[in-house]
Amino acid sequence: MASELFSDSSILPDTGLVPIRTISSLTGVNPVTLRAWERRYGLIRPVRTPKGHRLYTMADVGLINQVVSLLEGGMSIGQVGRVLAADSPKPHHTVGEAFDPWSAYQRRLIEAIERFDEITLNAVYSEALSLYPIDIVTSRLIVPLLQVLGQRWERAQGSVAEEHFFSVFLRNKLGARFHHHSRDPTGPGLLAACLPGEQHEVGILLFALAAADRNYRSILLGANTPLAELPPVVERAACQGIVLSGSAEVPEPVIQEELPRLLHQVEVPVFVGGQVTARQAVALASTRAITLGDDFTLALRKVDSVLRSR
Repeated sequence: MASELFSDSSILPDTGLVPIRTISSLTGVNPVTLRAWERRYGLIRPVRTPKGHRLYTMADVGLINQVVSLLEGGMSIGQVGRVLAADSPKPHHTVGEAFDPWSAYQRRLIEAIERFDEITLNAVYSEALSLYPIDIVTSRLIVPLLQVLGQRWERAQGSVAEEHFFSVFLRNKLGARFHHHSRDPTGPGLLAACLPGEQHEVGILLFALAAADRNYRSILLGANTPLAELPPVVERAACQGIVLSGSAEVPEPVIQEELPRLLHQVEVPVFVGGQVTARQAVALASTRAITLGDDFTLALRKVDSVLRSR
């Protein structure tokens, strides 16, 4: 057996095998999810060392990326397993409601929020994260759920208390995941902050966590950050970019006056994401700021592209 050819202390260069932390860095899929895909669905079959450590080939990278691509196309993890087993991927339009796990997850989360049931809330959220990469959970479950909670409040079907309950839960979970991230990031440094007047920091936390999963080194400043404070931080922390987040309520002078002043003071690219990009699109277009959409995966690809070009 391959695992008998080497000891744990002599892994890896001459064998073409790499540990789970390397595969996680290359694919953006965290180790917990990779292990779940192996145990529960048999999607990946790593080699095991005598001590039980998982080792992967570069072919596994391609397989994992294929799994992520199918998930991003709308398939459930169970359907991905059947598709790979049949070796005949189906067009995305054939994926029906029966294969959509996100509606069920959303329904279970809303029921837990209505009961202010943190135990169930945590269990459902952890289940989703164990099976799907964080950016897919974010784009398919968390962002739509936040929108639904806002709509429920507007229609008097929910309460501000429910929305705050979930926001506090999510902020605590994301903050813990961000600060206890298992890898030491070695990628470019990003300074991430909310625009002045922006008190909702869940969006920037979600972005920072997705960036950390892609090996970015994020310096997170949080809500309501004065833009005048950022240039010294960029210099001292050797940041390669600034990412700012704002909702539709960001005051116009922030975009029309304070942001241009910041762009003049720093030499690194400045990215802006959130609802403010639609609300103040004209004003942003007149600056050198680079706008990002609500999709964190696409946003990070844009950040990657801009930083590589520099």
